[in-house]
Amino acid sequence: MNHVDLMTLGRIVSDERRCFEYLLRQLPDYSCPYCHSPDYYIMSRQRVRCKRCRKDTQPLSETRFSLLKIPCSTWLILLKLFELSISALKAEKEAGISYKTALKGYDIIRHAIVENLAENDELLKGEGEADEAYFGGKRKGKRGRGARNKTIVFGILERGGKVSVSIVQDVSAQSLMTETVKRVRRGSIVYTDRWRGYDSLMFCGYKHLNIDHWYKFKQGKVYINGIEGFWSFAKERLIKHHGISRHKFLYYIKEMEWRYNNRGKDLFEVLVELMLH
Repeated sequence: MNHVDLMTLGRIVSDERRCFEYLLRQLPDYSCPYCHSPDYYIMSRQRVRCKRCRKDTQPLSETRFSLLKIPCSTWLILLKLFELSISALKAEKEAGISYKTALKGYDIIRHAIVENLAENDELLKGEGEADEAYFGGKRKGKRGRGARNKTIVFGILERGGKVSVSIVQDVSAQSLMTETVKRVRRGSIVYTDRWRGYDSLMFCGYKHLNIDHWYKFKQGKVYINGIEGFWSFAKERLIKHHGISRHKFLYYIKEMEWRYNNRGKDLFEVLVELMLH
């Protein structure tokens, strides 16, 4: 798949048939479900007709593109707007659809991202940095650990690799240990700050090294600048949404994990691939 910039996308979405042909090209080895022939004619209404058995099929009917009844061109525009971190409110105007439709489209994309992350979940290994962050907008009260009415997100970053995040109820030793065991291979080195909740890691098969945030942020290889960088990356983008409901927050923070792990890639191409599966 070639890089799809705004000009290229503009040419694709200018014609509905061209949009459908573009998506068909992204389907890996599509063939007739009846006779398995790879040869077909393109018909109207997102249908193809097999050249051998002459039966019509709708290749997109089994993909996530079928979850919202909008034209292919609108879907591709929504994917581009999502890639560019354009809010659903602004996407309403840019895509020429209702806010409700834009929001549902974005929800489908985020669900696809979360499902993809779950399917490709692998244990992190080598050297990792673990930390938690608190999300929830501007609320009065205590900040940091012990803050009330905040969503606590636990994250582990594999140095030179990926980040993995999850929502936790608290920062107790049990919660942090449970999440670490689910995400990091035993025998790995885990760097953290001096929060006592991490002390039990050494009893679970990890080499645990910590750093005191308040006195020295970096000491040789003992630092957590990487995961701190991810928190900044996530918060900078999430603040644009002006408040996220608790029941949807998981999908937004997992979107940040996905964006961070795919930085440097053409996210539009990755999104199209996700939607086709």
